[in-house]
Amino acid sequence: METRKKDGTWPSAQLHVMNNNMSEEDEDFKGQPGICGLTNLGNTCFMNSALQCLSNVPQLTEYFLNNCYLEELNFRNPLGMKGEIAEAYADLVKQAWSGHHRSIVPHVFKNKVGHFASQFLGYQQHDSQELLSFLLDGLHEDLNRVKKKEYVELCDAAGRPDQEVAQEAWQNHKRRNDSVIVDTFHGLFKSTLVCPDCGNVSVTFDPFCYLSVPLPISHKRVLEVFFIPMDPRRKPEQHRLVVPKKGKISDLCVALSKHTGISPERMMVADVFSHRFYKLYQLEEPLSSILDRDDIFVYEVSGRIEAIEGSREDIVVPVYLRERTPARDYNNSYYGLMLFGHPLLVSVPRDRFTWEGLYNVLMYRLSRYVTKPNSDDEDDGDEKDDEEDKDDVPGPSTGGSLRDPEPEQAGPSSGVTNRCPFLLDNCLGTSQWPPRRRRKQLFTLQTVNSNGTSDRTTSPEEVHAQPYIAIDWEPEMKKRYYDEVEAEGYVKHDCVGYVMKKAPVRLQECIELFTTVETLEKENPWYCPSCKQHQLATKKLDLWMLPEILIIHLKRFSYTKFSREKLDTLVEFPIRDLDFSEFVIQPQNESNPELYKYDLIAVSNHYGGMRDGHYTTFACNKDSGQWHYFDDNSVSPVNENQIESKAAYVLFYQRQDVARRLLSPAGSSGAPASPACSSPPSSEFMDVN
Repeated sequence: METRKKDGTWPSAQLHVMNNNMSEEDEDFKGQPGICGLTNLGNTCFMNSALQCLSNVPQLTEYFLNNCYLEELNFRNPLGMKGEIAEAYADLVKQAWSGHHRSIVPHVFKNKVGHFASQFLGYQQHDSQELLSFLLDGLHEDLNRVKKKEYVELCDAAGRPDQEVAQEAWQNHKRRNDSVIVDTFHGLFKSTLVCPDCGNVSVTFDPFCYLSVPLPISHKRVLEVFFIPMDPRRKPEQHRLVVPKKGKISDLCVALSKHTGISPERMMVADVFSHRFYKLYQLEEPLSSILDRDDIFVYEVSGRIEAIEGSREDIVVPVYLRERTPARDYNNSYYGLMLFGHPLLVSVPRDRFTWEGLYNVLMYRLSRYVTKPNSDDEDDGDEKDDEEDKDDVPGPSTGGSLRDPEPEQAGPSSGVTNRCPFLLDNCLGTSQWPPRRRRKQLFTLQTVNSNGTSDRTTSPEEVHAQPYIAIDWEPEMKKRYYDEVEAEGYVKHDCVGYVMKKAPVRLQECIELFTTVETLEKENPWYCPSCKQHQLATKKLDLWMLPEILIIHLKRFSYTKFSREKLDTLVEFPIRDLDFSEFVIQPQNESNPELYKYDLIAVSNHYGGMRDGHYTTFACNKDSGQWHYFDDNSVSPVNENQIESKAAYVLFYQRQDVARRLLSPAGSSGAPASPACSSPPSSEFMDVN
């Protein structure tokens, strides 16, 4: 059995904390209270950042340092955590503000958080704002002065004056929620919903603990692609295109057409991965399905990839490059095949779709980096066979054989189920070319599956599938006739030097965006009491009453069906005199402008991307007024001009009238500065507030 100390701590917990937190060199240390680091326990920088921000909220820290919380611990609140979160946080604040530690190890607090919020168990990276939201809610319920919550019916405005409805909403909120967290962090929204059918207007006033404001997002994105022209003399070109974020593949083709002069109808877009076609895109597919890390190739073609019976237009064939490699077999009798280089989409005239014609078309398309053999190199096999076959195998030719038909809409296709009548015509009657007793060619051709990993035969089950052709090279022939350097070469278009600059935005713009009218999503409709059905109503949020400490969460993380990204836009936020008078719609007290002006006191920063990142904190010490940079257990002083950066994620602002009150002689004489330690705020003050 143990008894709680007068300062609210438990002897066993204090002993454990001291053993973990104090090193020998810190026993005689005496420093500035509050200038204390927090050790990273393993990906807990998100927790350290949130704690440092909250620890530097003056009135909340004074509330715990002066033991005001002991009288308000609510052990029986079913929504609370039996007072344990409040006690653990109080212990942490007292150690950090004792001035006896350079840094402390928040083991006890971490364990308490994991015990009551399983999502924070273990040592995975999390979001500092999510931890902050949980902590504020947990502290509120553990310190709620309302021991038994009464049932309160929410009432709509029903045409009554806003002032009356807001006052009623705030009083109803305070009847169930009354704590230092409410006194310090809670404000009031005005929410207006309008039914699109009957025009019914619903006005409610709802409390909030922080503002999650969106960042103005550009509706454009930059995509890098490689353009492969049909002319074999032209190298592939790298292009940087500006396309609409919510556009389609056809928009990408239109943008590329402006750079190349090639009609969008003559383009096919493919995602190339590991020397094969990972995906062939349809023109109507959304651009959001293309990720920034994908290698996108756009091919100039003169036909369609799905052959239509009776049509005379060219046939587009996917072609892979493979090299035979000796396998590690006992007698080296088996050869493996390895993909290499970039695959091709080759347009073949229908009247030349034979093995011989396809070979010649490919020789023409590869002519930039494949050398045509001399006649002396072609003496392989029986001379008699050579004489018989000489007229059957035409050499590579460009004279009119690769004519351009009338351009027609070209749509990429995965080609898995398309009917291929030319296979039924037995134009490609054998699975491999050249057949036996044919004079030696540079490479052989093979029908393969879409991955290029296994050969295909023209069995009845496969004749309806889109043929993929593989060019198989012998190692010696590849070394002799195939120029790898030239094959991999490309040129950069002038547009590659273009960089879409992200102009900085002002914090006020984010708040304006937060208060603009929006239409509810299909997944979250509103039930109209007049129409008696769910509607996609328009919704508008307005600020009615602001708290003493205003927390502004910048929504930097964007989630869509296909991607997750972090917005690294620079948000310009003022250190002093952030004026909310233009955003608060409650009738204002003109005699006291400090009620609408705020000064910055802390910033939670996030560096890095979605998967890996690091959290730090800028905070202003309530006693010295000096700004410090908290990076886990490291703390260093900084200048105000270092605070604003692209990493700013959660901003803490203090209302100027509160700062003046805390600096007054009454607030600095050792008397508790928090309203929770003195008499509760009057209703008149809360109305103005």
